[in-house]
Amino acid sequence: MRGMNLRQIEVFRAVMTTGTTTEAARLLHVSQPGISRLVRHLELQLGVALFERRGGRLVATAEARELHEEIEKVYRGVLHVRDVAAHLRFGTKTTLRVLSSANTALQLVPRSIAALVGQYGTARVLFESLPTREIVKLLVTEEADVAISSAPLDHPALHIEEIGRWELLCALPADHALLRSARPTVAEVLAGRLVVYSPEAPQSAVIDHWIEAQGVARNVAAEVRSGLAACSVAATGMAGAFVDDLSARAHRPEGLVFTALPGAPSFPIFAVRNRHRPLSRLGTSFLQIAHEQLVALRATLLPLHKAALR
Repeated sequence: MRGMNLRQIEVFRAVMTTGTTTEAARLLHVSQPGISRLVRHLELQLGVALFERRGGRLVATAEARELHEEIEKVYRGVLHVRDVAAHLRFGTKTTLRVLSSANTALQLVPRSIAALVGQYGTARVLFESLPTREIVKLLVTEEADVAISSAPLDHPALHIEEIGRWELLCALPADHALLRSARPTVAEVLAGRLVVYSPEAPQSAVIDHWIEAQGVARNVAAEVRSGLAACSVAATGMAGAFVDDLSARAHRPEGLVFTALPGAPSFPIFAVRNRHRPLSRLGTSFLQIAHEQLVALRATLLPLHKAALR
C-alpha cells in the first residue's frame, strides 16, 4: 500500500467489492469515468496490473487480491477507531473499574452497576470489594477508576466526596432476653457478649469509637471483618452486634432482629477517585447513579423491633 492515499484505498476497495467501475461509482456517489481514471492511475503508480477487463467487469489479479487482503485489515482498524471515537462521545463500550467496601458491595454498588449498564448497554464494569488499604492503593496507582466506601480514605491524591450516610443499628438474636424488656438500654447490650470488627473492616473505626464513647467495656465473643458476617454470627444466638444499616438490609431476617439506637448515629458514605485522573462520562454517570440508588435504598424502610434501645 506504499504510496496509496486514503481516497485510492476507498476507490480500490469499492471496485473490489462491486466488480465494476459503474457500481463502484454508484457506491461512492461519484462519476464512473473518475473511478476508471483513478484505477488506471493507481496501476501506473504501483507498477502492476490490478484488474483484467472481461465482458464489462473487472477481474482482480493475484496482486489485487493480495493488496485487498491487507487493505481490509487496515479498513477494519479504521472502523474500530471510528467506533471507539463515537463510543467515547456517548460513554458506551467503555470499561469502568469500580471498587467498594464490604457493606456498600452488598446492595448499593451492585444496584448502581445494574442501572449503569441498563443506561449504557455496551458498557463493561469490573467490580471488586476490597479492604480500605487496597482501595487506596489501586486508586492512587490508577488501576481503578472510582470507589464507593463506607470508611474515609486518606491520601493526598484522592478526591473524596460524601454521597450519603449510613446508620448504626443493634442486631440481636431473635430470642435475646433483652427483647422481652420494654425499653432495653445500650449499656445492657454492651454488658452482654458482642460481635466486634477487626481493624481491616471499613466500619471498624467508627463503630469502635461509638462503643468507646458509651463508657462500657466490651465483652467480645467473636471478631469479624464485615457487617454481614456480624449479622450471621449474631443470628446464631451467640452474641449481639452493632451493624450498619446497609449490612442489615442485605441480611435475611431469620433468627435476627434489629433495633434502633438512641440518636441513631450516622456516618458518611464516600465516592472516591484519583484527583489527577478525570473521570470518563461513564464514571461520572456511575457516581450520579450511586447517589440516586442510595437515596432509593434508604427510602425503603427497614423493619425494626419495637423495643428501641435507650
